[in-house]
Amino acid sequence: MRLWRKFAIGSAAGIVVAGAVLLALDAADKAFPPPLDKADTVSPEVLDADGQLLRAFATAEGRWRLKTTVADVDPQFLRMLVAYEDQRFYDHGGVDAWALGRASLQFVRNGRIVSGASTLSMQVARLIEPRAERSFSAKLLQLVRAVQIERRLSKEEILDLYLTHAPYGGNLEGVRAASLAYFGKEPRRLTVAEAALLVALPQLPERRRPDRNLQAAQEARKRVLDRAAVAAVAEAVGDGEAERAEAVAVPMRRMQLPTLAAHVAEAALRKEPDVLKHQTTLKKQVQQGLEAVARAAAMKLGPKLSLAMVMADAQTGAIVGEVGSADYFDASRSGWIDMTRVNRSPGSTLKPFIYGLAFEQGLVSQETIIEDRPADFFGYRPRNFDMSYQGDVTVREALQLSLNVPAVKLLDAVGPSRLLVRFRRADVRPALPPNETPGLAIGLGGVGITLKDLVQLYTALADRGRPARLGDGITGTPDKLDGEPLLEPVAVWNVADILSGVIPPAGAPQRGIAYKTGTSYGYRDAWSVGYDGRYVLGVWVGRPDNSAVPGLTGYGTAAPILFEGFAKSGIATTPLPRPPGGAARIAQSELPISQRRFALNASGLLVASGREPAPQIVYPPEGAHIDLGAKGGDLSPLMLKLQGGRAPFRWLANGKPLPDLSRRRTQQWQPDGGGYSKLTVIDSAGRAASVGVFID
Repeated sequence: MRLWRKFAIGSAAGIVVAGAVLLALDAADKAFPPPLDKADTVSPEVLDADGQLLRAFATAEGRWRLKTTVADVDPQFLRMLVAYEDQRFYDHGGVDAWALGRASLQFVRNGRIVSGASTLSMQVARLIEPRAERSFSAKLLQLVRAVQIERRLSKEEILDLYLTHAPYGGNLEGVRAASLAYFGKEPRRLTVAEAALLVALPQLPERRRPDRNLQAAQEARKRVLDRAAVAAVAEAVGDGEAERAEAVAVPMRRMQLPTLAAHVAEAALRKEPDVLKHQTTLKKQVQQGLEAVARAAAMKLGPKLSLAMVMADAQTGAIVGEVGSADYFDASRSGWIDMTRVNRSPGSTLKPFIYGLAFEQGLVSQETIIEDRPADFFGYRPRNFDMSYQGDVTVREALQLSLNVPAVKLLDAVGPSRLLVRFRRADVRPALPPNETPGLAIGLGGVGITLKDLVQLYTALADRGRPARLGDGITGTPDKLDGEPLLEPVAVWNVADILSGVIPPAGAPQRGIAYKTGTSYGYRDAWSVGYDGRYVLGVWVGRPDNSAVPGLTGYGTAAPILFEGFAKSGIATTPLPRPPGGAARIAQSELPISQRRFALNASGLLVASGREPAPQIVYPPEGAHIDLGAKGGDLSPLMLKLQGGRAPFRWLANGKPLPDLSRRRTQQWQPDGGGYSKLTVIDSAGRAASVGVFID
């Protein structure tokens, strides 16, 4: 009985002591936790819309340390890493007792370290809490920290820390940074040779850097591949794979990490400096293509000239590519200035909207004759770029040739203020000269506008008159703008039909795009804006200091960059929208008398005089056959247009009035069926005009 009591008392005392020790250890663990918060310091990243890396920034201490998780790397690399570094990683609790005993025994027998016993958990402890000296106390702390880390994190989270912080020489840390620097790619798919090199480098990163010591890197990779456990992983890929991997050349140089979209990336970091991952609307493939075009163009342009490019999705408003300058790091070109957001004179790039308004109001058709001769608008005397005049030309030719006098005549007819009001529908407000009211000079570039805003205007031309609000490429929300369209669909189609017929610059293929060029006064800015049925690309070339550049032109300088940009963007051309109901190019002989020639006198349209002619229906013309889909049973609406007359107007179809009076010179009519119809318009003075048409 005495013996039993002593045993019981001793056992109880042992349990108490053990419990006290465990409580003490737990208290110590809580009082001195591992510094896992230090592991959160990683490089900020700027990503494209699909999560691909556009640019990374070094940490405050100058390290390239990209956040890396198990999901970011090739599973084969992970198997090779565990096989080489810590075969029992998934079985131990931070310290591999078997490996520790083996290493200790080898040290006693040989008097030196023969093999290590560090687990991946211990290496993570050393990486997040580095110590300068290699001592027994430092090693003991590493063991303790490994156990602490294992208590707090899962095995996958421990691997995440290793993959992010493992040293790879110089200021490279982590598998992603190393893979990008040595192989030029993310580590999601690695060859056996690449994976083996990434396993080998962290043991002695400075000695084994392939860009500094190629032979040491080769030997280190071979040691990894010769390890039986690693070889087994490699052979699972294919017989003889380990041998073939040894024959693959080790990369001899370190590549620069991605530095795409410099201006967008800098803006993202300024806007949210505490965010580590910045999502953009850019597409990496598009951005790479545009930047390649910009670099090549800059070499041809010569010193001090810069260029900017913006590519946007007209249907969503998302900026998919943006180049702010020819070279962000070129001080001679003021590369740090983002020229996509600087107001410059747009030259002739606003002319399509003048013509669009004229089409919409029924003032002209594509084959209407307009004079290109010297003209005086109350002291304003516009001249053509080449100082010559073409005489009588069609409206189509006037826009394709970008003649100045016809454009100003049409702007005088539609009104400069009305043009600016239309721009507001696209949320664009060009900058007028100080203390100036809207004047006719707007048509030839007498306002300031940014490349981004110009592209925003052109999204309306690419999407049936509906403009998009472009985001800023970072956090701005792109979308379609509500409200009335910038221009009506038929007018938009007429503009696109004309601009798609402009001859491409020399050497450029016909890509099925509509485009317009512009050159500002004094050869300071060269522009080209083009679009297909989905995307708009705008190009600006000039000097950031606004100096003149003799010989700089939109057609000769910017247009070739535009076509090259479309080609290198990697985006397939989307056909331009099909003609809306009622849209057609009408031969001059079939135009009504009033539309055969545009004139500002009593024999013509009189739109610039104070006189008020009787109303005339200019579309549809008398006797026209209009295909609205009558055979299919579901008729499209017909756009009606008139000129002259005094508002408001009452329209009648087959003697029945349309629902509402209108102050506009355009109206939509929904026919009940096919066949012959009589259309009549009556103005407020009681004057009427009629046409008979056939609805097919």
